[in-house]
Amino acid sequence: MTEIAATDFRHPGRYVRLDTILRLRWLAALGQLAAIFIVVQGLEFDVPVVPCVTIVGLSALLNLVLQITFNPMQRLEPVYAAALLGLNIVELAALLFFTGGLQNPFSFLFLAPVLISATALPIRLTIAIGALAVACASVLLFFYLPLPWDSEDPLVLPPIYLFGVWLSIVLAIGVTSLYAFQVTEEARKLSDALAATELVLTREQHLTQLDGLAAAAAHELGTPLSTIFLISRELEQALKDNKELGGDIKTLREQAQRCRDILAKITQLSATGAPFDRMPLSTLIEETVAPHRDFGVAIKVRIAVTGASEPVGTRNPAILYGVGNILENAVDFARETVEVNAWWNTETVELVISDDGPGFAPDILKRIGEPYLSRRKSVDEAQGEHRGLGLGVFIARTLLERTGAKVSFSNRTFPDHGAVVHIAWPRHRFEAEETADEPAT
Repeated sequence: MTEIAATDFRHPGRYVRLDTILRLRWLAALGQLAAIFIVVQGLEFDVPVVPCVTIVGLSALLNLVLQITFNPMQRLEPVYAAALLGLNIVELAALLFFTGGLQNPFSFLFLAPVLISATALPIRLTIAIGALAVACASVLLFFYLPLPWDSEDPLVLPPIYLFGVWLSIVLAIGVTSLYAFQVTEEARKLSDALAATELVLTREQHLTQLDGLAAAAAHELGTPLSTIFLISRELEQALKDNKELGGDIKTLREQAQRCRDILAKITQLSATGAPFDRMPLSTLIEETVAPHRDFGVAIKVRIAVTGASEPVGTRNPAILYGVGNILENAVDFARETVEVNAWWNTETVELVISDDGPGFAPDILKRIGEPYLSRRKSVDEAQGEHRGLGLGVFIARTLLERTGAKVSFSNRTFPDHGAVVHIAWPRHRFEAEETADEPAT
């Protein structure tokens, strides 16, 4: 039950397709042209059309050059994507300079490139783009041409109002980009954690399939080896007077017997892999407990025998890994003892794993089971130990819940101390012959 390596599931980089950026830039260019046309022709306001159209035309020309020169489907390095988003901010600032600065209601479009960066680019580049947007907004607070308006009734906004607009833009850039970044980062972590879960389950299923293949091979090879062994023994008896051939036949018989012994061990250690490879609850508990004995922590197993027959389920890699992972965590954090208690009735099958360690910290107890959330020991206890990604409990919980189990976490009631993990299955789900990746209903 090893921890997943960080390098296996961390995104090596964040890349945005050139086509995505170009689509946004084309949309911006068309929107800007439409706004200029409506203001000039529809509202009949006096707008400096030539510089505004020139800026939009240069933006469209750059889009065309990029689309022809490069493959739109290629993924941009983060710095190049950030450069294009920064160019969008500069182009918007230039248009706003000719159309009223921060008095223009379209000044809030400064938010768009920063939000895109927050969801797709590293945080350092997002901060740089946000700083550029704030700098452009600050310049437009003091330098701009008058807002196109009715010449007979000009709009005059007080400086305090313009400062309020500037402040609202700055705050909106900071708050919304931070929120977008956190949401996107959580989604990435969850995606990585689910990928880790799928990989663990695939590995466990692959090991089970190898066990079945080994048992099947042992069964198939048993018959020809038995034949070889019998014939070699008869030849040994027939040629006992011939020392030269008798010695070779004896060696052949001994090697055949050795092969039979090896295949017998494989058969004992391997599961059949067949649909009828069933294991009772007590066997499941013993199989998960056995690897963690002799580590200086006593593991006490208590099975309450009830009137109902013992539940017998399919040998399920998801259950074996999930229970084993939780038990491993209990052994790691226990001071002296880990308890495994099990009981059942006609409706449910329950398993409780508890330890006498420090228990779950109050600040993470409600979040137990989230990806990348680790249960930590004290500083002295944790020194020299490997710190994983905190995926173990998430993977265990996800795999167990796929089998129909309900997993809950708590601490022992004072004055006792330690963590408690309660796993409960509906009995019909525990005993069902279903695959581990079948979703719970």
